[in-house]
Amino acid sequence: MTDKTVLTERNGRIATLRLNRPAAMNALTADMLSLLGDELEAIAGDKGISVVVLTGEGRAFTAGVDLKALRDSGQDLTEGNVGDALNGAARWVQQLIERMPQCVIAKVNGFCFTGGVELMLACDIIIAAEEAKFGDTHAMIGLRPTWGMTQRLGRKVGMQRARELSFTARTITGVEAAAYGLAMEAVPLAQLDSRVDELAQAIAKNSPGSIAAYKDLYRKSENAGLDAGLAYEYETKYEIADVRERMAEILKRLGG
Repeated sequence: MTDKTVLTERNGRIATLRLNRPAAMNALTADMLSLLGDELEAIAGDKGISVVVLTGEGRAFTAGVDLKALRDSGQDLTEGNVGDALNGAARWVQQLIERMPQCVIAKVNGFCFTGGVELMLACDIIIAAEEAKFGDTHAMIGLRPTWGMTQRLGRKVGMQRARELSFTARTITGVEAAAYGLAMEAVPLAQLDSRVDELAQAIAKNSPGSIAAYKDLYRKSENAGLDAGLAYEYETKYEIADVRERMAEILKRLGG
């Protein structure tokens, strides 16, 4: 049994990153987030990887910030802010997830609360177990979001639903998460691994350069108005090294 808090596994063109503090529900510390960032940064530069799957060991994706560690850190919480160490590491991880050329799939296997939801929202695609539990508990704890909850959640579920989830701090299931648009889909926990692997394999067989371009363009689309997004799509140049090879293969299949 390893005591490493983030485990990395490579299988062909797919890398799986597993948060590994199961006894603590994979609760997040600054050191753990920094290690996750290091692993993501290494993968971002690996041209042999096309898809990253982010998940958790045991019964949780992640329960969010480790409240015991936060309490013991001496951080002044009177403004509801978890502090620079956690904020800096978490925001770095989110930026890596959003800007790395690989598609990042969040495989939400269990409990996913607050900071865990914020990490998940940075991913490209979210697949949840039906049995998973989600919640934004900032208001329950007396904290305020600093990792982008108010900017990303409403884009997924709409502003009224985002407000309701944040104001009530209620827990929802994976089924509800999919119905609200928080997750792309929910499947029984017993089928989660196979469904995510199927999706990852389908993505990994396509052009890495195309996926990288799409990822950047979709990110721009989410963060810009329509006119600016259309101009960016038309004007931005990408290097897609395998286009001739792939086109020739398709034409051969078509008999051209």
